[in-house]
Amino acid sequence: MLLSPLAERNQDGLLSVLREQLGKKSHGELFALELGSGTGQHVVHFAQDLPFVTWQPSDITEEFRDSIRSYIVATKVKTVLEPVHLDGGEPWEKWAGLPKSSCDIILSINMLQYCSFGTIEGVFKGSGQILRKDGFLMTYGPYAINGIVVPSSNEELDQSLREKNPEWGLPDVDVLRQLAFSNGTRLERMIEMPESNKCLIFRKI
Repeated sequence: MLLSPLAERNQDGLLSVLREQLGKKSHGELFALELGSGTGQHVVHFAQDLPFVTWQPSDITEEFRDSIRSYIVATKVKTVLEPVHLDGGEPWEKWAGLPKSSCDIILSINMLQYCSFGTIEGVFKGSGQILRKDGFLMTYGPYAINGIVVPSSNEELDQSLREKNPEWGLPDVDVLRQLAFSNGTRLERMIEMPESNKCLIFRKI
């Protein structure tokens, strides 16, 4: 079981946003896909509080998928499926065999800043196909807005990411908004979160 202090810090805030977004839908059975589930802390935390949602965790790294399995066993959650290998940059038809319009929720937490633009495009193209009408893609992390990165801590993070990999860096909200719109979703809300992060909610039209 891998432990991320960052996931530990932000999981309750993210759960609060999820609860608010689901609102009246909490009486039905829902299906959620998490892209880049990492350690697995988030998905089991959400599952324990939102039992009406079946969760499909995914990650491209075997070590993380092993950690997710360990969290499922340790917490005894019944609504988290076996983690799958899923590369968000691949065509949606390769997204673990998920059929079109099969998801109510897609989550991408602290992932996009570690992705190439091609992968980010894939995430929005795939979400546009996999989401049901009125479902939503929720992304979380630090962002640029109209090409501007603030505060200085985010500026330093952006610079360090680009030094590690020129394809990485803080994605621009306006670019994501346009990508979403061209794939049948729209940016519905931008929610300020602690530590200069934001939650973006993209709703399937």
